[in-house]
Amino acid sequence: MFEQLNDWVLAIEGNEAGKRWALILALVSAAAHAAFGAIQKWRDADPWIIRGCIDIWFLVIALPLAVFVFPTPEWELVPILIGMFLIHSTYKLLLAAAYARGAFTVVYPVVRGIGPLATVILAYFVFAETLRLGQWGGIALLSASIMALAAVNLRGVTIGRDVLLGALGFAVLTGIMVAVYTIYDAWGIRLADNAFTFLIWFFVTEGLLFPFISYRRWRSVENPPAPVPLLLRGLIASCFAFASFGSVMLATRLDSVGEAAALRETSVIFAAVFGYLFLKEKVGPIRGGLMVLIALGAVLVEFG
Repeated sequence: MFEQLNDWVLAIEGNEAGKRWALILALVSAAAHAAFGAIQKWRDADPWIIRGCIDIWFLVIALPLAVFVFPTPEWELVPILIGMFLIHSTYKLLLAAAYARGAFTVVYPVVRGIGPLATVILAYFVFAETLRLGQWGGIALLSASIMALAAVNLRGVTIGRDVLLGALGFAVLTGIMVAVYTIYDAWGIRLADNAFTFLIWFFVTEGLLFPFISYRRWRSVENPPAPVPLLLRGLIASCFAFASFGSVMLATRLDSVGEAAALRETSVIFAAVFGYLFLKEKVGPIRGGLMVLIALGAVLVEFG
C-alpha cells in the first residue's frame, strides 16, 4: 500500500494536483498540530513529562513498521536523519521550557507567528523559492495577526514579569527552530526515494530522547502523577502528531515550502477553538477578528 502511495506522490509532485494536495495536507497539519499542542498543555500537564509520554508512542508504533514493513532507508539518508534528531530535539527542549513558563494561548501564537516569516526567508536561500507581492502581504498579515493574538492573550496572564519574559524568550527561540526544522525536513524528504520510509524513520528518531527525560522528571517530582492516564493522553497526542508532521512534510515535498509552512500556521485558529472548548479560554470579539485576519493572510499566501 505504501509503495502505491509513494508512486502517487511521485506522480503529482510539482504539478497542479500536487499543489491542491499540498494545500489540503497543510490545513490537516494545522488542525492536528493545534490539537497536539492543546493536549500537551491540557489541565496544566507538566510539559517535560507529557512530551515523553507522546514520544514513547512514536517509538512503539513506528519502529516495528520501520523494521518489518517499510524498505530500509538509503545510506545517504542516515546522516540526514541524525541531523533531524538533533534539530527536533532542540526544538522540543525549547518548547517544553516555554510551556513550563507561560500560558498556552501566549506561547503557542508567538511560536507560530515567527515560524512562517522565518521559513519563507530561509526557503529563498535554500530552495530559491520566491513569493509574489500579494503572497508577501499574506505572510506579513498572517504573522502580524498571530503576534497580535499573543499580545491580546497576554492581558490575562498573571505570572510575574521575570517568568513571562523567560516564556516569551523561549517562545521566540522555538519559533526560529520551527523554521529551521521545516526547511531541513523539506530538504530531507525531497532527497528520499520513498517519502513514507523517510517519514517512518523520522518518527523513530523522534522517540529516542524525551522518554528518558520524561521518566527522570516523573521520578523527581514530589507526587508523581499516575502513569497510565499520562500514557493514554500521550497515545492520543501522538496520533495527532503523526498526522501533523507527516502531512506538512508531504506538503513541502509536493509544493512550495514557504506556502505550506504559512498555511500550517492557521493552527492558531484551531488552537483558539480547542482552547475555548477544552481549556475554558474565552475567544471574544478581538480574538475573533484577529483569527479572521489570520485566515485572510493564509488565503493571500495561497492565492495572492
